[in-house]
Amino acid sequence: MAEMTIKKRPKNLDLTTIKLPLPAKVSILHRVSGAGLFLCLPLLLWLFGASLASPECFATFQSVAASLPVKVLIAGLIWAFMHHFCAGIRFLLLDLHIGIEKEVAGKSSAVVLVVSILLTLILWGVLL
Repeated sequence: MAEMTIKKRPKNLDLTTIKLPLPAKVSILHRVSGAGLFLCLPLLLWLFGASLASPECFATFQSVAASLPVKVLIAGLIWAFMHHFCAGIRFLLLDLHIGIEKEVAGKSSAVVLVVSILLTLILWGVLL
């Protein structure tokens, strides 16, 4: 019977020292933004419904939405939607075997980040 040798592989349990490539970071952000949007959806629907209830409710909604913390929260939700949308298109293309090479995947990840931030700034300027 042949004797099998088991190699001792190094284990790095310190997650702060792991250097993830950009495509991995975009993938993680895609999942986090999707989960955040899903969890915030009931709140957004409730706020939308409440703002349509009466003119007084809408005025209250407007005054609350004018505060800086709410504007930052809205900007974060806009970014989450834009990033999730752009990364989703990238992943659809990867599923079609377009851009699966290492260099192209890295560049498309950078494009997703840049485009999502630019779209967020544009929408934030238009909406807020």
